[in-house]
Amino acid sequence: MPNFKYHIFVCVNKRPDDNPKGCCSTKGSEDIMSRLKGEVAKRNLRNMVRVTPCNCLGYCGIGPTMVIYPEGTWYKGVSAGDVDEILEKHIGNGKPVDRLLYND
Repeated sequence: MPNFKYHIFVCVNKRPDDNPKGCCSTKGSEDIMSRLKGEVAKRNLRNMVRVTPCNCLGYCGIGPTMVIYPEGTWYKGVSAGDVDEILEKHIGNGKPVDRLLYND
């Protein structure tokens, strides 16, 4: 089993449409997952980056959310269009994307 440098968890939780918290799934998190997995493969990063879908990360109102380990960097309001920037800046250069950061 490879030792990944980064492990990205993306919330793909689904809630009923009438839930006031909303959910990441209806805000496009499955598109984010698909794009991340595709770009990781395309950029030949599979031995360095692991992308895993997960259930609720607990921040439904600011989703879609993701967290990148090992440093535990949280992102909020992510879209599929942000994937390239996250991979280039954070994964490629070790610099988080400031405009998407979530600090509790």
